[in-house]
Amino acid sequence: MKQTDNLSESTSLADRLGIPAPLFWGFVGLLFFMIGDGVEAGYLAPYLEGQGISSRDTALLFTIYGVTVSLSSWASGPLSDLWGPKRVMWIGLAIWGVFEVLFLTFGVAVNSYPIMLAAYTMRGFGYPLFTYGFLVWIAAATPPRQLGSAAGWFWFAFSGGLPTLGSLFASFSIPLIGEMATFWSSLGLVMFGGLLALLMTREPIGSRRLAPVGTKPGTIFFSSISILWREPKTFVAMIVRTINTSSEYAFLVIMPAFFTKVIGFSLSQWLQLLSIIFLSNILVNLVSGITADRLGHRTVVALFGCVGAAITVPLFYYVPQMFPGNFAIAAAMGALYGATIAAFVPLSGLVPQICPKEKAAALSALGLGAGASTWVGPAIVTWFESWHGIEGIIWIFCGLYVASAALTLVLTVSPEARRHIDEAAARGDVAEEVTLGH
Repeated sequence: MKQTDNLSESTSLADRLGIPAPLFWGFVGLLFFMIGDGVEAGYLAPYLEGQGISSRDTALLFTIYGVTVSLSSWASGPLSDLWGPKRVMWIGLAIWGVFEVLFLTFGVAVNSYPIMLAAYTMRGFGYPLFTYGFLVWIAAATPPRQLGSAAGWFWFAFSGGLPTLGSLFASFSIPLIGEMATFWSSLGLVMFGGLLALLMTREPIGSRRLAPVGTKPGTIFFSSISILWREPKTFVAMIVRTINTSSEYAFLVIMPAFFTKVIGFSLSQWLQLLSIIFLSNILVNLVSGITADRLGHRTVVALFGCVGAAITVPLFYYVPQMFPGNFAIAAAMGALYGATIAAFVPLSGLVPQICPKEKAAALSALGLGAGASTWVGPAIVTWFESWHGIEGIIWIFCGLYVASAALTLVLTVSPEARRHIDEAAARGDVAEEVTLGH
């Protein structure tokens, strides 16, 4: 796919903010979609356990869900090349809606674990097709001068909804309308956001196939995975990205019960704490990118991300126990944790420099790692919670972040890659392919 400077020059407010004007409603719709997707994030696990589902079965539910999210995250790029991003987004929205109805009606409402497992697993294919399909659309239709800021706004909307505003919404709606009605409200938010994005965004590039005519589907899909062994540093980057947010998804399983039963918070307080964690996260997402331009991408990831998370993960567990019931101290520790997780963001700028001739495939590896984290975290809970409980899991993640710091040191830009970057800059060749897929 070739980058296309198709968006008209504009002095609209959207353009001044760095949002491509023809895609503006896509960003707004994405925010509402992710708010809906994030509503359940902070309370699904304690709700199921309150209905008699064991913590192990709950962790398994999240693990299998994460596997389908991982597969869908990787496939969204190649499928967008084949069918066009907008069609992929429609498919993702339909999958989310259909299987959420099945999950709630025939699973949660009647407390049928097998139906919950099957429906929730299938729903996992939905949100990555919608969200990452839109990211491919952004990359395909945004002028090079706006691409960086547009990508930043994408992640701002993504993280702002899941789980920041989603959890905040749940913290207020549960006391008013109850837990089950809040589940159904998430479906309404997702459908509203999805339809807003797809019906109001009429930019033409997203509606057509992006891959060159005649390119075989097998070639498109294979190139997005073969880079892992053709360029081993992309495999290392994928592992680091997997470790990055794996603790986040594990904490969504184990921390609700910890903070409500051990620390003494109410469910609403836990959901507000979760919102604070990810408010910190989305703010530092922007700051870490700016800092990386000055200090170096690898330095920020290794020092503030990897080493920082190795410190803040145990702080988030131990310090609140020293001050039980103290929300302000727990919020401070949570904000520090959220900030260090955000410091991994410069990976998205580092990896394309490592493989400047295959930026798309390199970013696809990061997408695969991001998806993998959604099941690796819950899987660690499933496998090791019986070992030393939550405390043992905390130290496993601490060790993983230390290991990721060592792995990050491998992510250097070779002299050949640096020459390619410098030559491209000298030519003014900044419009290179940057989609998640081929």
